Amino acid sequence: MTEPSPKAWGLLPHHVSTAGRSSSASAETVGALLAALGADRRRPDPDGDRPLVIVQGECPRPGGDGEGKAAAPPEVELEDGSTLACGDRLPADLPLGYHRLHVGGRSRLLVVTPPRCHLPARRGFGFAVQLYATRSAASWGIGDLTDLAGLARWAAGLGAATLLVNPLHAGLPLLPIEPSPYFPTSRLFLDPLYLRPERAGGNIDVSDLAAAARLLNREHRIDRDQVALLKMAALEREFLDTATQGETEAALAARPRLHDFGLFCALAERHGKDWRDWPRPLARRDPAALRAAAAELSGRVRFHAWVQLQLDRQLEDAGAALPLIRDLAVGFHPGGADAWLWQELVVPGATVGAPPDAFNSRGQDWGIPAFDPWKLRAAGYDPFIETLRANLRQGAGLRIDHVMGLQRLWCIPAGGGPADGCYLGYPAGDLLGIIALESVRHRATVIGEDLGTVPSGFRSRLRRRGLLSYVVLLFEDRPPARWPRQALAAVTTHDLPTVTGLWDGSDLEARRRIGLPTDGSATEELAERLRRDGGPARDAESSAAVLHAHQRLATSRCTLLAATLEDVAEVRERPNQPGSTGESPNWSLALPLPREGLQELPMARELARILARKPAGPQRPAGRGQGARSPLN
Repeated sequence: MTEPSPKAWGLLPHHVSTAGRSSSASAETVGALLAALGADRRRPDPDGDRPLVIVQGECPRPGGDGEGKAAAPPEVELEDGSTLACGDRLPADLPLGYHRLHVGGRSRLLVVTPPRCHLPARRGFGFAVQLYATRSAASWGIGDLTDLAGLARWAAGLGAATLLVNPLHAGLPLLPIEPSPYFPTSRLFLDPLYLRPERAGGNIDVSDLAAAARLLNREHRIDRDQVALLKMAALEREFLDTATQGETEAALAARPRLHDFGLFCALAERHGKDWRDWPRPLARRDPAALRAAAAELSGRVRFHAWVQLQLDRQLEDAGAALPLIRDLAVGFHPGGADAWLWQELVVPGATVGAPPDAFNSRGQDWGIPAFDPWKLRAAGYDPFIETLRANLRQGAGLRIDHVMGLQRLWCIPAGGGPADGCYLGYPAGDLLGIIALESVRHRATVIGEDLGTVPSGFRSRLRRRGLLSYVVLLFEDRPPARWPRQALAAVTTHDLPTVTGLWDGSDLEARRRIGLPTDGSATEELAERLRRDGGPARDAESSAAVLHAHQRLATSRCTLLAATLEDVAEVRERPNQPGSTGESPNWSLALPLPREGLQELPMARELARILARKPAGPQRPAGRGQGARSPLN
C-alpha cells in the first residue's frame, strides 16, 4: 500500500507560533496520528456523497466541480418535504436550511447558509459571570440558575445588554465531581448542580436539605461533592412526589438524545462514570444490550430526563430577564456521554490541546478527544449541528471557545506531551456556514474566542462570516481606537489574572506557590498595559486600575464590552490557573461576598456607566425596567 500522505489526511506538520517562529511536528507524531486516523486501513474521504455547503445565492453544479452530467435531472428535496427540479446549476433562490440533493440515483446533504451570522443591532455591554461562584443567601453552596435570573434582573436595571455565562454543560452528579466547566460529560445538556431544588418540586418540603446546603455558603471554596449529595437527594424526593409521568415521557419521545443522556446517567450510576470501563456490550452501544438496560433502568432514565426539564425551565427564566451569551466548550470528557454517543467519530487515543506559546511555555493538553474530520463530514456534521442547537436554545448568543478549532486542532497522540502534537485540519468553510445558519435561525450573536496561536487569515474569515472577534486589553498593544468594531472587548479572561491580582502582585505569588512558570518582567508588562493612556500611578489602589482599564475599553468601537464579576468585586484570585494541578482550586472559588452584596457595590454601578459609554453624572435609579430592549435582538 502507498505510504499515506499527511496532507491528504489533513495533518499540518508545520505551523508558525505566536512568537513568529516556525515549528515542525516530529515524524513519530505524524506517524502516530496517521495510525490513529486509520490511514493504513481506509482512504481519507471514502464517501463521495459528502455534504455540500453553499451560501444562499451561489449556483454550483449539482454534481460538484469536475463531475460529469448526471443521467437523470438533479432534484432538491427541500427541508419542508417539497421538491424542486434544477438544471445544470443549482437555483440561486434556494431557501436557507438543510435539504437533500438527489443526482443520478445518489443523495447528499445540501446546506444553504446565509452569508453572515446574526449581528447585534447596536452596541452594548454585559457582565461575564462564573455562575458557580455567584452565590446568594439562598444558594445551596453553589451559584445556580435562580441566582442567574436574579443577576440578570439586576444587570438589566443597570442597562446591560447581556450576561456572558461560563459553560453550563452537563457534568455527572457522581462523586468526585469534575470542577471544570470545560471538561463536561455532555455539551448537549445542562449541569444538575445549577438547579435550584425548591423551584423544581412544587410544595415538597426539602428545608432540611436546604439548611444543610446553605451552611456550605460559609466556605470560600465550593464543595461540589457535598452540593451534589444534597441536591440530588432533594431532587429525588421531589421527583417521586411531583413528577408528571406524561410530560416526561412526551419529552423523551420528542427528544431522542434526552433518552440517550438519561440512559447514560443511569448506566453510570450502576457501572461507573467512564463508559470505557463498562461491560463491553453497553460500552459499545450494542442495540440489544441498550434495550434491555433501558427497560430495567426506566425509572432512573425518567428521573434524569425530568431533571433536565427543570433545568430548561430555570434557564429559560434567566434568559427572559436578560439575554444570555452562553459558552461552548471546545470538547468533552473522553469517558462521558457525548464520547459514548459518538465514539465511532473521534480519533482514538488522541487528545486536544495547544502548542507551547507565549501564554503557556509548556503547551497544554486538555484531555478531550478530537472528532475525526472525515468521519464527521460523512455523518453530515450531525454532532456539530446538534451541539450548536443545544447551546442556542435558551440564549441570545454563543461564545465558541478556541474558535480556531473550526479550522485546525492541536492533536496529541497517546503517550505524548503537549509539545508532541500536530495540527489536524477541519472543513472550516462548511462549519462556519452551519454556524451562520443556526445563528440566523436563533437570532443569536456568535463570538469566536480567537486568542492564542491563530492561523494566518483566519480572523478575516471569521469577520466575513459575521462572528465577533475577542479583544483582551491585557494582550493588546494597539490603542483601543484601532480595535475592530466587530468584536467583544474585555480587560481579562478567566484564564488570566484579575486586575487586582495583577496590580498588587498576588497573582504572581499564587503562581509561584503552586509551582507554575513565572516571569516577573512579563507580569509587570501586563500591569503596565492597565496604565496606558494616562492611567493611575503604580502605587495607586487597585480600584483605580479597574476603573481606568474599563474606561479604555469604552473608548473602543467594539460592539460588545464586558466586565468580569471578579473585577467588579476586586477579587485577587483568577478563576483558573491553566497548567496547574489539584493544588490549585480551579473553578472552585466563590466570590468573596454574596450576590446581594455584589449588586450593592458602587464599583458595579460605575463600571456599568463606563461600559454604557455614558458621561459621569447623576444616574437613573437601578431597576429601570426588566424589559429594556437589548442590542442583541
